[in-house]
Amino acid sequence: MTSASRAEQQASVPPAIPKTARRWLLLVHRLPSTPSNLRVRTWRRLQQLGAIAVKQTVYVLPDSPGAREDFEWLKAEIDAAGGEASVFAADTVDAWSDDELVQQFRRSCQKTYGSLARDVEAFAQRLDPRASRRKGRAPAIQRLLAGFRDRLAAIDSVDFFGCGGRDRVITLLDQSDKRLTGAARSVPPAEPGSRISGAYRRRLWVTRPRPGVDRMSSAWLIKRFIDPEARFGFVLDRDAAPRDSVPFDMFGVELSHHGEHCTFETLSATFGIGEATLTRVAGIVHDLDLKDGRFGAPEAPTIGTVIEGLQAAYADDGELLAQGITLFEALYRAFGRSARRGGPRPVARRSAKRQRSSCPSR
Repeated sequence: MTSASRAEQQASVPPAIPKTARRWLLLVHRLPSTPSNLRVRTWRRLQQLGAIAVKQTVYVLPDSPGAREDFEWLKAEIDAAGGEASVFAADTVDAWSDDELVQQFRRSCQKTYGSLARDVEAFAQRLDPRASRRKGRAPAIQRLLAGFRDRLAAIDSVDFFGCGGRDRVITLLDQSDKRLTGAARSVPPAEPGSRISGAYRRRLWVTRPRPGVDRMSSAWLIKRFIDPEARFGFVLDRDAAPRDSVPFDMFGVELSHHGEHCTFETLSATFGIGEATLTRVAGIVHDLDLKDGRFGAPEAPTIGTVIEGLQAAYADDGELLAQGITLFEALYRAFGRSARRGGPRPVARRSAKRQRSSCPSR
């Protein structure tokens, strides 16, 4: 065996799994016969979250605040459709060992990385840089590359254990980028609105406990643009919200997820907040919260890691939300300074061809 062959063989072997105790999060569900598309929507959402099936209706994720929130949203949608779902944590999962579960997550991610790599490689082989510069061709080719990067971001978001295959995809995409002339990307402005009035001043805004990216960013948006004197509280659901409060980012309320928009996007559109700098912030929040890679925001993984650290560092929900507001204020100011200096253009962009998320209105 040549040294090159030995190196290739060694590179294909995944790194050893650390022998550390893990906790797992399980979702068990029973779906009604109607609506008929609920089963497909649920399956697609579980795939987007990176959950693996350990039994026919039992799915598992590594236990984390983000996974808990994702499973709770899915549970709410199933319950609202007349089904039944339960979410709980466990130290062990039936006859599966921790190592077996980790390897299953890795195999799943490696398979999707491999599929993406083959698609990018086939694209690169057909790529003719001269043809790509012809009038009307460059934007279409850039959209194809953007679609590949959206898929990569979606896989990254569920690559919990660092499986192999990611570096090869990045290399192939970078090689393709170098052969093309970049096209400017535009982001449509926020929808107009005129809801900011005295009715939304000096109010108590309530949301669910243990705020994550959407609740932190939405609270920041409220304080900065809608209600500078806003106070914040936490309730388990809309029925527990005080009568004179404004609930947000919880199931079944107006200021929450709608269609393909997270709460931050809903607030921006509802109150007509259309600052250009917010486009970059919105892209990060959307990609982290919905995990569909719609905007391919490169800052999203870093911001997500910081938020996970804040959740681990602050047990009090009020303190956690305050830290999150500070984080997004800093991000907003940094993007604003970059724009004034003529720095990088906003990188968040919509992909023309993508798999649309089927998240519930939350």
